[in-house]
Amino acid sequence: MSESTSTSGIGLWLQRLLAAILLSGQVTVHLLRGKIHGRNTSEQMAMVGPGSVGIAMLTAVTVGMVFTIQVAREFISFGLGKTVGGVLALTLTRELAPVLTAVIVAGRVGSAFAAEIGTMRVTEQIDALYILKTDPIDYLVIPRLIACCLMLPLLTVFSIITGMAGGTLVAQTLYGIPATAFIDSARNLLTVWDVISAAIKAFCFGALIAAIGCSWGLTTTGGAKGVGQSTTTAVVTALLAIFISNFFLSWVMFQGTGSALSRGF
Repeated sequence: MSESTSTSGIGLWLQRLLAAILLSGQVTVHLLRGKIHGRNTSEQMAMVGPGSVGIAMLTAVTVGMVFTIQVAREFISFGLGKTVGGVLALTLTRELAPVLTAVIVAGRVGSAFAAEIGTMRVTEQIDALYILKTDPIDYLVIPRLIACCLMLPLLTVFSIITGMAGGTLVAQTLYGIPATAFIDSARNLLTVWDVISAAIKAFCFGALIAAIGCSWGLTTTGGAKGVGQSTTTAVVTALLAIFISNFFLSWVMFQGTGSALSRGF
């Protein structure tokens, strides 16, 4: 019994994943036709952006402080204390800030998308939209997709800034590294491409979170229990998608031998 249940669960997951891919294609077609619901989009942007900025910044400042502790204590022993700020800036911009911010948004916003749309599905509100000649993709999915794709890069920028602030505070108070040296190191090592790559990653992660959350919501069945299962699997799937896509994006963006550290000496 457990084996058949596991097999059926994997089959359902694959069906939903295919539905998410098909939904992404439909959204692209609708966007090309210029079908955007302005009021819903602004409401979703407010929920994704300002609603998530506090926890995103708190996470980033904590990560920046912890990372500085771990890096500074090792680098100072090799006489490389002046490069700590640059290493933190590179790590935050290229990896930590986009990924951690996306994880926070997936847990907070992606789950809300799946739960809200899933509830609408099991209570037949989606069918009511069709009766009113309103396409759920235009009314529900596209506003959420636009909100995630636009707000996640902004949240990532705020995370980078607050992470650097936390790192600067720790470096100056605990290790005696001047704030000016810390910031100068970051300025020397960072390039415009690093910031652009962070925005590209955040944009892609936002699209994944919205597509998976909305798709899992639209394919919800089984009443309240089904809504709970959809919410859980949507978050887990979004996290897996973020981590896997991050590998391929990093591989494409940062191939070859780097030269950032050479600019810090």
